[in-house]
Amino acid sequence: MSVTVNVVLPEGALSVLRTDPSEFGEELKRAAVSKWYEMGMVSQSKGAEILGVSRSEFLDVLSRYRVSPFQVDDEDLAAGQKRG
Repeated sequence: MSVTVNVVLPEGALSVLRTDPSEFGEELKRAAVSKWYEMGMVSQSKGAEILGVSRSEFLDVLSRYRVSPFQVDDEDLAAGQKRG
């Protein structure tokens, strides 16, 4: 099952990326899922599932958006310093 979301954009918004509406929608989805991953809201496997790609392809998407594939928070870093 899939869900359709409508996004209203001002005229000319698509010309910024020089793309058509369907490609813009896919680009918007990749950007959103990359950001959600960066924020720790989705895992790599869930991000790949949302985008309909393999985990390996999802890592390529993260790279394109300059998002690290490693999720480390301040707590993890502090724990690592205590061990080290």
